Amino acid sequence: MSQYRILIDANDEKGLVHKVSSVFYGFDLNILSNSEFVDKESNKFFMRSVVDGDVNKKELTKAVKEILPEGSSVNVIEPKKKNIVLMATKELHALGDILIRHEAGELEANILAVISNYDTLESLVNKFDIPYITISHEGLERLDHETQIIETINSFEDVDYIVLAKYMRILTPRFVEAFENKIINIHHSFLPAFIGANPYKQAYDRGVKIIGATAHFVNNNLDEGPIIEQDVIHIDHAYSWQEMQRSGRDVEKVVLSRALKLALEDRIFIYANKTVIF
Repeated sequence: MSQYRILIDANDEKGLVHKVSSVFYGFDLNILSNSEFVDKESNKFFMRSVVDGDVNKKELTKAVKEILPEGSSVNVIEPKKKNIVLMATKELHALGDILIRHEAGELEANILAVISNYDTLESLVNKFDIPYITISHEGLERLDHETQIIETINSFEDVDYIVLAKYMRILTPRFVEAFENKIINIHHSFLPAFIGANPYKQAYDRGVKIIGATAHFVNNNLDEGPIIEQDVIHIDHAYSWQEMQRSGRDVEKVVLSRALKLALEDRIFIYANKTVIF
């Protein structure tokens, strides 16, 4: 007996949950969990179900689509470890947290490689027996550097997600389009506040009383992609921006790992530059 995750994105109409559940019943599937949400403004219906039983995925997908409004999306997923590539620069906290969680078996992922534009973190990654690939940007135009990275990523089979674990170079539209809705970034502020460089200095200058971190999908607008996960910690006037930065690193690594876990477990729907998460 196998387990399946069924993700449904459709225009809303009455009775959809009943219709979908009836299809599951007809295939003799047992519903283990079910979550749904309707966005009233856009009239969009989202549903994530986990079922178990013996079924042909194509036949189940066809049967569910037949009872949904035209243009609906149905994705039947058999849970398995997803393939991910991590990208980093010099900071180790976000990368190290993911490596430790992976080593502990907390992530449904195969880490294919860590790619960096410096060799600074190679000794850390080697401890986890994961390939470390240095692709230096020095002496290269940005597009030439990105071409090497894209070719390296494409040399791996079926990469599901690329995780920017404090990769500190802005990606071009060409790179983003090559991996649409597959790039997850951690931004060291509570977006949409303090977009861009040195957000802790920006926050310090504004005298904020909380600092946070935001994990989001990358699009062609800097730090404005669909938000996956956020968290904050409280600070006070006595913090320098450097102390804020040190405290913020703890939030950053937790938020990024949470976001990655949500993606690996197929809990995220993306629409209208935002997310629905079950």
